[in-house]
Amino acid sequence: MSSELELPFRPDTELTEVMRLRVQSLQQRGQKRQDGERLLLPHEAVYRLDFTEQSLRFSHWSVQLVDTGRLTITATSQLWTPDLTHLMTRQLLEPAGVFWRGTKDDSVQCYEADAYEFGERIAEMAKVRKVMYFLFAFAEGCTPETVNCSINFTTDR
Repeated sequence: MSSELELPFRPDTELTEVMRLRVQSLQQRGQKRQDGERLLLPHEAVYRLDFTEQSLRFSHWSVQLVDTGRLTITATSQLWTPDLTHLMTRQLLEPAGVFWRGTKDDSVQCYEADAYEFGERIAEMAKVRKVMYFLFAFAEGCTPETVNCSINFTTDR
């Protein structure tokens, strides 16, 4: 028997703050980032997905944008711990999930093939992970307060 499992993306305020402090520290010292290092931009935040089960099949995305705007979700490929290592660009997975809403009357749109492939990759990562980290980039009026995002899987229980 298979059932539906919805996993919400949760903001990781602690990791986001650590990344912001790294940027601030480099700026204050007048230093440059390490070669290949990916610094957090002001309109980005770190989110996490906690897997309660490991054997998942991607079903669909559930992305709600209250207002017009664009949300880009990029996954990190490693169990990233910024207290030990910096986030490197090679650790970012392709494709990213891009979701947008043009006007208040529009429904949320996405690049469907990319979003589907992205969801399948997340399901694959869940087989070996308990948690996964993501960069959420907010643009064109989208903010963390106006986004509700989760991913749905089917699972054999």
